[in-house]
Amino acid sequence: MKLSILDQSPIRIGQEPQHALVESVELAKAADRLGYTRYWMSEHHDLKGLASSAPEVMLSYIGAQTKRIRLGSGAVLLPYYKPYKVAEVYNTLSTMLPGRIDVGLGRAPGGGTDVMTTLSDNFLQQAFNMPALVEELLHFLQYKERVDTTTLKAAPLPLVPPVPWILGTSKKSALLAAKYGMPYAFGQFMSAKDPGEVLHEYRMNFQPHQAQHHPKALLTVSVICAETDEKAKELALSAIAWNIQSERGENKAGLLPIREAKEYIDKLKDSQVKAEIEKKILIGSPRTIKHKLKSMQDAYQVDEFMIVTFIPSLEERLQSYTLLANEIINKKTS
Repeated sequence: MKLSILDQSPIRIGQEPQHALVESVELAKAADRLGYTRYWMSEHHDLKGLASSAPEVMLSYIGAQTKRIRLGSGAVLLPYYKPYKVAEVYNTLSTMLPGRIDVGLGRAPGGGTDVMTTLSDNFLQQAFNMPALVEELLHFLQYKERVDTTTLKAAPLPLVPPVPWILGTSKKSALLAAKYGMPYAFGQFMSAKDPGEVLHEYRMNFQPHQAQHHPKALLTVSVICAETDEKAKELALSAIAWNIQSERGENKAGLLPIREAKEYIDKLKDSQVKAEIEKKILIGSPRTIKHKLKSMQDAYQVDEFMIVTFIPSLEERLQSYTLLANEIINKKTS
């Protein structure tokens, strides 16, 4: 079982965005040491509590301070951008960091209506044209031959091209990945849909590609890990409060500390909301989390999980990832 990390650069209450980004660098360096397969950074715009608006900038900085871990976007919100420029950026990263760059692609707006209209004059139309945008980008990433006769290149051309992924939570995104023979990442942490049905569609419709002969999929899951199940449940309160606030549009300043998160949750009159959120998060000790991931691995036939961990304390967030790595990645068997 492979483990990877999706980082959204969460900002704690009272914390400056700079500190959140510095903590992202520390997380990536730790992931590199611990044996995680990938570190991806998400792209969000004007969302209170998240500092990850320009992952491509951070990836170059992180790449200079890590040695082997794959780095990528989770995801480039392609309807906002020209595929040619995206290819130039990630080809440059791959030229500097050969064999280490992924390009995760998504069609979500990553922010509110104001973001959509400010970043793009025609976001909805471009989102509708997502398949054409993907096909054009694949050409410039040297992943797919183009049918026309253009000789335009997205220089610099790396010796090892970046690997494009489709990220999504629907059959539509899965079928798009399958059509072009691309790896697929299902965002279970942000979806109530059954991954099994979506991944089945992906595998059944996958068209082999010279760079990807077989379907390859991972699941992105929310995880809170601590030494004991009880401690993990306590640490999870901030993530639970964050999710509830997000659904209600109440995220104003960032991640709540544990005590304040507990007070916020205790004041909720509808306990069912908390229960529904808890279902989306894997909470427990290393052994508990390993058992849960193994069950999901058997059910969905994936060999890689991308972990999202929302804990206000950097020390405890790093410990969560360390405990998982020691239990799953680096544990020696007799």
